[in-house]
Amino acid sequence: MQKNPLVKPFLKWAGGKRQLLPEILKYLPKNIGKTTYFEPFLGGGALLFELQPKKAIVNDSNGELINCYRVIKDNVEELIEILKDHKTSNSKEYYDYLRERDRFKKDYLKFSEAEKAARIIYLNKTCYNGLFRVNSKGYFNVPFGRYKNPNILDEAVLRGVNDYLNQNTVKFLNTDFAKAVKDAKKDDFIYFDPPYDPVSNTASFTGYDINGFNQNEQRRLKQVVDELTEKGCHVMLSNSATEFISDLYKDYKDTTKIVSATRSINSNAVKRGKINEVLVLNYDPKP
Repeated sequence: MQKNPLVKPFLKWAGGKRQLLPEILKYLPKNIGKTTYFEPFLGGGALLFELQPKKAIVNDSNGELINCYRVIKDNVEELIEILKDHKTSNSKEYYDYLRERDRFKKDYLKFSEAEKAARIIYLNKTCYNGLFRVNSKGYFNVPFGRYKNPNILDEAVLRGVNDYLNQNTVKFLNTDFAKAVKDAKKDDFIYFDPPYDPVSNTASFTGYDINGFNQNEQRRLKQVVDELTEKGCHVMLSNSATEFISDLYKDYKDTTKIVSATRSINSNAVKRGKINEVLVLNYDPKP
């Protein structure tokens, strides 16, 4: 099946993999199109949309994000109409008003699923540095970005994603990463893109959702990778090239690849740029 170039991420997401895609694509397993694709940390969906598999089970712990995907699949025209209103009304005052709605539960509970999705897309497109971040209470807390012409509504991309999701079998989950892969079978391909192990004490990005992903979670993820390996699944995992991660995945050192990626989201512009990451594989990649 020919891929649709309009099927691409509709959000800018912390840790998004667009910059790393050329490296990931080099090391994919063979016969990937004949099995089920799993992605337990979906985020912006860069690899899902690049591969456009016919059968996929994808997951994210962020319920607001998964709601966006479901609305694009099931109700894209209503979403587009709401985003048209947001685009017309865009201002710092309007942004602040929409951002604060989740603080007022009675207001927020009245929102339809499409209204919730449109709110997240609007905030993502207009907030400072396109950074999705919530505070300890789970409230979106990024200030207004003051862009001259933010791309609040990209109808072609939204409809392209809608077409892909409806022409293929893509199941969306909002659960724990281990549960998301429990049905994986031999030769299925699983791509793990967890919150990265911080490269320094100040580098940790903890605001992706209200649940922290610490080293104990990284160890639990390693156990899941081992279990999938025993099943005969093909697993690829990306993470930062820290000593902790290198030691954790030493069993896979013969097939681990060091790659260079561009980090575009950082509050300090000086710290944006090339950084080493690892791709941990449990298979010999195709040449």
